[in-house]
Amino acid sequence: MLKSANSRLGGHVLAEQLLIQGVDTVFTVPGESYMGLLDGLYDHRDAITVITARHESGASNMADAYAKLSGKPGICAVSRGPGATNATNGLHSSFQDSTPVILLIGQVPRGERGREAQQEVNHIDLFRPLAKWVIEIDSPDRIPEHVSHAFHVCQSGRPGPVVLVLPEDMLVEQTNVANARRVRLLETAVPERVADEIKERLQKAQRPLVLVGGPTWTQEAIDDMTKFVEDNGLPVLTSYRAQDRFDNRNDHYVGHCRYNERADLITASDLVIAAGPRLGQVTTAGYSLLDVPNPKQMLIHAHPSPDELGSVYAPDLAVSCTMPVLAKTLAGIEPVGGAAWKGWLSSARSEYLESIKPTSMSGDVNLSQIICWLSKTLPDDAIMINGSGNNSGWVHRFYQFRGLGSQLVTTSGSMGYAVPAAVSASYLYPDRDVVSVNGDGCFMMLGQEMATAVQYGLKPIFIVVNNAMLATIRMHQERDFPGRVVGTDLVNPDFAGLGRNYGAHAETVRRTEEFSPAFERARASGKMSLIEVFIDRNVLTPVLELGANI
Repeated sequence: MLKSANSRLGGHVLAEQLLIQGVDTVFTVPGESYMGLLDGLYDHRDAITVITARHESGASNMADAYAKLSGKPGICAVSRGPGATNATNGLHSSFQDSTPVILLIGQVPRGERGREAQQEVNHIDLFRPLAKWVIEIDSPDRIPEHVSHAFHVCQSGRPGPVVLVLPEDMLVEQTNVANARRVRLLETAVPERVADEIKERLQKAQRPLVLVGGPTWTQEAIDDMTKFVEDNGLPVLTSYRAQDRFDNRNDHYVGHCRYNERADLITASDLVIAAGPRLGQVTTAGYSLLDVPNPKQMLIHAHPSPDELGSVYAPDLAVSCTMPVLAKTLAGIEPVGGAAWKGWLSSARSEYLESIKPTSMSGDVNLSQIICWLSKTLPDDAIMINGSGNNSGWVHRFYQFRGLGSQLVTTSGSMGYAVPAAVSASYLYPDRDVVSVNGDGCFMMLGQEMATAVQYGLKPIFIVVNNAMLATIRMHQERDFPGRVVGTDLVNPDFAGLGRNYGAHAETVRRTEEFSPAFERARASGKMSLIEVFIDRNVLTPVLELGANI
């Protein structure tokens, strides 16, 4: 610790620790249980922006999106009880996505604990399954210690959320504690033998495959991985919702692992180099594409956390390191060549290119044509966001993602993410195109965060795909319980009218050819925009329609 400071309130100490750790934004819904922290943030209002969301779920999702795009921990502050439980939505996404987020929760005064005081919740028990570390700071003297540890934990190994619980009276108690130093993370390294082992296994392969995904990627790491892939003529798949980890326009990109998409490539491969993904349920089609625990394919698995390696699949070679370290190691390997699998790559790439061509679709709006148009029209630095639901299938299939951060999603598939994420993205990058694609059900979860966008002068473009139903659940009903549809029909508001009432430029699209001019008008409007797109109710996915093939 540094030299002791003058006596300060606990909340002021906490605000200063955030500043020392490089925090420039706090997403919040203010609450009376952490007034001491809010007062401390006032002293740093020129350095730390406080973004007031309209719902704690919105605030926690904004923090998650901020961390994904900035590479820094996202900070969210909420009040106890209802505020904290609302924030679990975004925190669960951060946990499953390995996103570094720190959630600050106000709590009842220490002397009132255990009496079920107003809105009292045992936040430690509540958040233990949803976070890497949860602690209640019981003395202002320990604020610098615990904040420093929180920044270490949320960014080390497999990144993830941390929760700090803050008793109301602790934040207004005086302390002479000194500030902590800024956190410096441990740098991982790959043993020299690993490069030789990877090369040796690659030389023996006939159908190798690189599967990229997971956390800790940087654009430099992607560039290094691209060099390794191109030097060796390797096909590249991305794990579920990690399509921005490799330029989809590159001739070596062959698709996205989403449920059974591109399953044939994984099952037919004889060497899988898994760079970063957890090899989770969606990527592996319910853990069916690789045998548990011993895959028939040779498996090289690299992940930032050693706890993740071997947790489901026993790799032939396990490498625990961050992706920049791994990619630099791979880029330095003497190329093997790739002649043995040239046809394997060519066939896989051709299949991918065929799959992203627009498909036929019932009704007057063809969503595949719209997403293809966006893919060709938007600049390379555009940020494409989607929430959950079947509508996301068109984005995943027909949009070609470019560099890191061109895709902003959750792997948990949490509904409502796309609106607050767009607010966060537009705040971070006000000069970039931010496009948020939402299903009608998904949009209604956190659509009120449009008010946050207006308040801070942000200009995301929201696309609301309206088919008046919860299409994903309807699809499962039709498959598993045909003729027994219940609970999935929606009666929606006039979304374009709703957007105008929030202050957005808003339009309605009922025919495919209406979309491109409406979108260009939205971009030119200079403010937040909403485009409501009506699609045929019979259309469920790019390949499924009611009564036709389900």
